[in-house]
Amino acid sequence: MGISLNHIRIVLVEPAGALNIGSISRVMKNMGLTQLVVVNPQCEVDGEEASRMAVHAIDLLQTARIVPDLPTALQGCTRVIATTARNRAIPTPLETPRQALPWLVESTQPTALLFGREDSGLTNAELKYAGRYVSIPVGSEYSSLNIAQAVGVCAYELQVAASNIATSLPNPQPHPSLELDIAPVELLEGYYQQLEVLLLEIGYLFPHTAAHRMEKLRRLYNRSQLSHNEVALLRGMLRQIRWALDTSRSIDNKNVD
Repeated sequence: MGISLNHIRIVLVEPAGALNIGSISRVMKNMGLTQLVVVNPQCEVDGEEASRMAVHAIDLLQTARIVPDLPTALQGCTRVIATTARNRAIPTPLETPRQALPWLVESTQPTALLFGREDSGLTNAELKYAGRYVSIPVGSEYSSLNIAQAVGVCAYELQVAASNIATSLPNPQPHPSLELDIAPVELLEGYYQQLEVLLLEIGYLFPHTAAHRMEKLRRLYNRSQLSHNEVALLRGMLRQIRWALDTSRSIDNKNVD
């Protein structure tokens, strides 16, 4: 038995081309991927054009999840990789698909691979949800990859990773997850929001630079793969700091009176 890829979500953010979605569903089925999630599509996901390109993968189109935003698409995921074709303002270590994608395969928890818009890719705000970043090496003469081609390359590398893991095990079984109770994206989001409010209040962050600073903090924490208990510990610290601030202010107000 091979390694299942059923826990990996292929997430398309605001795709505009129905033909691309059909081609993506076809290559996903070729490579054993079953979960297609489409965020706020700008075209018909399972219409005639997409179905024509999907051929025998129409079932993937029909079962694709259509969601309004990226947090909904990533709910429950413990590992997220984003694809990008360019460096951003914040220094971001970019890896090849072969280097990064086994990280998704090794997990037994829900994971996700993100692809951005055909014309502009993923925004910095969307990239913040990822723990690792993939860029596909291409020739310098014509470096622009069609999104269906990009998904095809990554889908192939996911299947290669699964095959390599399977052949390395004495009795091929789903690879044991290296993560121990890793916190999902939505739990981390609650912590990030609580942290940002507190850091703004104490003056560590300023409104005009808060987004930039928080992106750095998010990427630091995302690399750490925090567990449920660790997030609870951090949120407990923030609550205690909040209590101390409120208590100090209450005492100051009484002294003034």
